[in-house]
Parts: sequence; structure tokens; C-alpha cells
Amino acid sequence: MRIGVDLGGSKIEAIAISPEGEERVRERVVTPKNDYPGIVRAIADLVVAVEAKAGAQGTVGIGIPGTLSPATGLVKNANTTCLIGKAFDEDLEAALGRPVRIMNDANCFTLSEAVDGAAQGARVVFGVIIGTGCGSGTVIDEQALIGNNAIAGEWGHNPLPWPTDDERPGEPCFCGRNGCIETFLAGPALARDHRLHTGQDLTPREIADQGATRGRLRVSAALAHGR
Repeated sequence: MRIGVDLGGSKIEAIAISPEGEERVRERVVTPKNDYPGIVRAIADLVVAVEAKAGAQGTVGIGIPGTLSPATGLVKNANTTCLIGKAFDEDLEAALGRPVRIMNDANCFTLSEAVDGAAQGARVVFGVIIGTGCGSGTVIDEQALIGNNAIAGEWGHNPLPWPTDDERPGEPCFCGRNGCIETFLAGPALARDHRLHTGQDLTPREIADQGATRGRLRVSAALAHGR
């Protein structure tokens, strides 16, 4: 059995997959905020809980919103900033008492879609994650493109292309720069922009649901008019 864990800025989700590739158990918990030891404990506890429900122990792979430096083995480029500079794999292995595999979450997502998901059969696949942060991965011939610095394909900390005057210099980013793509497209940026233009303080999910509802109403009205 395999256990996959997705560490995000707002939630940690784990899934148990049978040898045949079937989902057996899925569980989710809230990500501890700015609490590195708490994150390690939360992941270890979640894995143990999932295995208890599945009735078996599995190998463990974890997707993180950052990457392990090829030079040091420590986490870098993580928007969950308390991970940066930590030996995350070693700490999780100590907590679980077994080996773990860690990879950038966007690379995990893109590789999954390329192998047996929506992009199955495509030679080159570009996948985007827009959540608490903004990440991406590139897969060529079912192999994740990692790069010498382990951040190939990441675009969230490039500057916004062709910004307008009112978009310069952009909001400050956790990476120390201003105007990164992440500061325009990620969930917190969506909520901030919506609040600025509407005065409504909504979560990104609420904004998306509201937009989808309005869109459905417009489509329904258009279809009714055409009858």
C-alpha cells in the first residue's frame, strides 16, 4: 500500500492507495500555522490514522510547497516559510520510524496527470497549482523536469508580465521581492483583490462559488431567452 500526503498552506491531506491503484482511505487536517514541529507531528499523526483505517502500513511520499536543495538537502523556496532551511525528510523519518520520499507538490501533481490523468498520452505536460501559493511543474515523456536547482518549471516567483501602471511595483512577496506572479494569482491575492474592489471579505472558495453561481444564472437566462 502507498500513502500520499499533500502538504498545503491551509490543509494537509493524505490518501491510501492499494497496490491496484484504488483509493482506500482519504483524510484531511488543518495545517498548523508557522509551526514547524507542529507540521511534522500533524503529518506523522495523519499517516498513522490513515493506516489504521486502511488496516495496513504503507510507503510514504509527500508533496511539499517547495523543494529539497540538491546542495544541502534542506527545504528551500517554500511558501510555508517555516519549512525553509529544515531537514524535513529526516525529521519526518524520525517521527514515523521509516523512510519517506519528498518531492515538490506541483511536480507530483503534473506527473500524476501525465501518467494516468487528464494529460495521459501527452509528451509534454505543464501543470499549475493555484492555492495558498502558486506553483507549477513540467513533465516530459513521463519524467518530471527537476533542473539543477530543483525548481525547473516554477513560475510563481517570476515577475508579472506586462504589468499596468496600477500593478507596479506589486504586493510584497514572502520571497523578498515585489510583484511576483504568486502575489496576483494565488488564493490570498484573489481574496485581497476581491476585498479591494467589492468591500466583501470572502475566502477564495466563496469567491469562486459566487462567480460560478452568477455564471450559471447568466447561462440559464441566455438559454431561456433563446427558446
